[in-house]
Amino acid sequence: MAKRSAKRVARRGRPGDRNEPNQYLSRILSYLEKHSLGCLVALVLAASFRIAATYPVFNHTIDEPAHIACGMEWLDKQVYKLEVHHPPLARIMDALGPYLAGARTQGGEKMYTESPFRQGALILYAGGHYQRNLALARLGALPFFWVAAFAVYWWSRRAFGGLVATLATFLFTFLPPVLAHAGLATNDMALTAFVGAAFVSLLAWLERPSLLRSVVFGAAVALAVLSKFSALAFIPAVFACAFVWHVIARRPPARTLLAQSRALLLPFGLALLTGLLLVWTVYRFSFGLAPALGIRVPAPEFFNGIEGVLRLSRTGSPGYLLGEHGRSGWWYYYPIVLALKTPLGFLLLWIAGSAYAIRRRADAGGALALPLVFSVAILLPSLFGRVNVGVRYILPVYLGFAVTAAIGLAGVLRSAGARRWVTAGCGVLLAWFALSSLLSHPDYLPYFNELAGEEPERIVADSDLDWGQDVNRVGKRLQELEARQVAFSPFILADLSQHGWPAVTPSDPLTPSAGWNAVSITVWKIARMGLYDQYPNAHPWPDLYKPRERVGRGMLLYYFPP
Repeated sequence: MAKRSAKRVARRGRPGDRNEPNQYLSRILSYLEKHSLGCLVALVLAASFRIAATYPVFNHTIDEPAHIACGMEWLDKQVYKLEVHHPPLARIMDALGPYLAGARTQGGEKMYTESPFRQGALILYAGGHYQRNLALARLGALPFFWVAAFAVYWWSRRAFGGLVATLATFLFTFLPPVLAHAGLATNDMALTAFVGAAFVSLLAWLERPSLLRSVVFGAAVALAVLSKFSALAFIPAVFACAFVWHVIARRPPARTLLAQSRALLLPFGLALLTGLLLVWTVYRFSFGLAPALGIRVPAPEFFNGIEGVLRLSRTGSPGYLLGEHGRSGWWYYYPIVLALKTPLGFLLLWIAGSAYAIRRRADAGGALALPLVFSVAILLPSLFGRVNVGVRYILPVYLGFAVTAAIGLAGVLRSAGARRWVTAGCGVLLAWFALSSLLSHPDYLPYFNELAGEEPERIVADSDLDWGQDVNRVGKRLQELEARQVAFSPFILADLSQHGWPAVTPSDPLTPSAGWNAVSITVWKIARMGLYDQYPNAHPWPDLYKPRERVGRGMLLYYFPP
């Protein structure tokens, strides 16, 4: 009897040894620490398969044809003038796959008499290879996702260790907004990738401003600017906030700062020269008059594009938030969008990580709080912008969010000790986040967390919900319903017959048509803003009726008997 009791005690461990169960956790954390690079590869591959699986589900969104057309012009005609309000880098990658498959610009010089949206649609539908061309175009965005994931990993690995790097990579590669824009032939993922690369290369350059690091730093900044002009706002904001945080956290003497700045002048000149040469190279060494400047300069398209963006920022664009319509934007637009487009499990982990980093802000010379500073710096310029069209405009914020959440998570797990409820709580949040991401497949673009409710169109629309991506699904559903005609005003430029639609008649915003009616949520909520100016007391008819069904997340179907 005594021997059996002794064996039971041996199996259970010593009474009061509550740390015993956490040995399993310690082994897991140790494994993740040692095999962080393998975890990076596995996580990126898994996410890439999830992204690619969305290609055949969704038709092109409204912006994709324009990006493809401009990139195709660069490749096919060796010029860049069709539309210069965005730089060419991401567009070249978007068009590269279709170009290698034999697609070319359509209509010769007549292409310049039509919009890039129409030119891009002609390229996609050319030769009856729509799905192939679209998939090849979207593959061009995938390398940018890889760069972004590696930036998160490398930043975390060199600053905080392999465990934080693995956790941060996991969090970043499971975020629905990231997966959504990594699967589209646009420039938002390219911006995210190279803003992250520019920041981590800055950190490495400041540690040791060697020749190689100066070139890499200059190239990373140039690639960010060549991805999207908003980098010209984000990168200075990030660099400035990081410098201010450095001064606050480390309080270096003014004399030391001055001496360090002098030592960086020559390497900075090299980085600047590298960046300028790279920008001019991507603009094909063009030289001409820039109307915005009134003089002849290298890469005039670059300066004309910036002038166009500044003009848009002054005039604003149609926006919708919480039932309000306007062109001047709302300072609280992006905080609300982030709160609703980010999985709640991730948000709670990020809040915990932020609290952990602030509480231990003096550790490692303030490095723990630097990812939080990065995210705040991305968000700050956006609060004052007049263009509020979706979380994609501030997508780089998730780089810092992922690292911050991983720092807090790793710190809590390492110090959990006997507090099993802490470990269990972290596990629940991680599982909640992962499950919400997996269950959202393939609808990463219109993903909303539980706070948005069943009708997120009450809050926002546009690229956060309906970017025109559900035309394929509606066509299939109309075929199942044996509909012979439908009233519809499309948000995108598309040949609807190629997507399974029956005969289409234009819809009336004030009165539904007899029979089937399809409604794009963005057309309903935003594109009809002029309706309110023309008829101040009128409401679009979808305000008055409940839809028969929702197709995907962004399209509504109605049926009215004749």
